[in-house]
Amino acid sequence: MITIHTKTTYITLQQALKLSGMIDSGGSAKVILQDNKVFVNGIHEQRRGRKLYPGDLISVFNQTILIAESEHED
Repeated sequence: MITIHTKTTYITLQQALKLSGMIDSGGSAKVILQDNKVFVNGIHEQRRGRKLYPGDLISVFNQTILIAESEHED
């Protein structure tokens, strides 16, 4: 499982895919979402701008990504 820590209230699905290393550019997100089965909390998702909050789980390419709150405040 890949964990992404965020200091903001939410991040978008596109940002999460980039931060996890699943895609290398924002433009790749559209193709991946159209051609692959991406699930957020078990529901098929195709919106790049889908807001993700701490506790959300993304499933793509047989990988799971967890969105978590940052434990450290800078």
